[in-house]
Amino acid sequence: MSHPGRRRGSAACKLMLALLGACGPGPEAVSPPEGSGAPGPVLPLGITFVPAPQDNPSIPEGVALGRWLFYSPLLSANGRVSCASCHVQSHAFSLDASLATAGVSGRPLIRHAPALINLAWMDGLFWDGGSKNLESLSLGPLTHPDEMGQGDLQALMDRLASTPEAVQRFEAAFGPGGPTLGQLLRALAQFQRTLVSARSRYDSWRRGEPGGELSALEQAGYGLVRTRCTPCHDTELFTDNAYHNNGLDSVWGQGDDATRGRGRITLEPEDTGRYKTPTLRNVTRSAPYMHDGRFATLDAVLEHYRRGVVPSSTLDIALRGDGQRAPGLSLSDVEKAALLAFLDTLTDEAFLGDPALGDPSTGP
Repeated sequence: MSHPGRRRGSAACKLMLALLGACGPGPEAVSPPEGSGAPGPVLPLGITFVPAPQDNPSIPEGVALGRWLFYSPLLSANGRVSCASCHVQSHAFSLDASLATAGVSGRPLIRHAPALINLAWMDGLFWDGGSKNLESLSLGPLTHPDEMGQGDLQALMDRLASTPEAVQRFEAAFGPGGPTLGQLLRALAQFQRTLVSARSRYDSWRRGEPGGELSALEQAGYGLVRTRCTPCHDTELFTDNAYHNNGLDSVWGQGDDATRGRGRITLEPEDTGRYKTPTLRNVTRSAPYMHDGRFATLDAVLEHYRRGVVPSSTLDIALRGDGQRAPGLSLSDVEKAALLAFLDTLTDEAFLGDPALGDPSTGP
């Protein structure tokens, strides 16, 4: 009689091989990115440029201004809170707390601070898509009484106009005339378009670069993502940029209540309980998870999909059960281990520690 452990190991190997077969051919072998002197960031495979609106093209001076503003507490009513207070680079520009209390009021927010990754390719922003573009994104946190508390935007601009460094940076980016709110929003958008993550071990594997290797277990996890986690986590961005009800609750707020999800914006009943799909990139560093940060670990997230999905009228069709199957995803322990292994390969240490994305007062 064979050892029980050997039987389990053999079954795991067979499962991984089957999953790898379901993925189709291996990674596409392409030329490595151009040398370090080449302009622009390294992009996800198949993406050739960073989109920007015609009225706000990115320029070095605009990006530098936006970076300075992102890290500046001058933008808050009390002079102590910056965008980076809730969007920390080492946490994938998210926050390692379920509901932030770092704002000017000290009161907990009602949603988890989302990771800021590959924003240039997002169709809608915030968990409910309440902002349509990066140029309007920052108005929300700037004016929210529990975030930056800047109820008087003219007072903010007067403060910046009386700060010599701010005036110098605005003029370098936009010319003379004094800082304006429109310039502030455009500069922040320019910087946030530089938050591009595509230098993980997974990316090296996909590009066929030296050192880009994935183990059999990690490749099995990749196969599972592509066959079981799409379309929600589709493409090289690992998000469909859409809104889904993934079975967290069965009861939500009404009207303009922020707990209503996408329905708060559209006011359509079918959008109630739907939230924007976050990217899986750097997901090992962006805990806690979900729009309210209710899950502390990725293991807890996968257990939710295995056993915790709550049925409701707007539950995503991919998670609905039937007479033979309970709601959620049927994942074995081996499959869960493979998924967790693969998700770790999406960690982009270069992005998380890039000095060019960090606080300009402490770096280049």
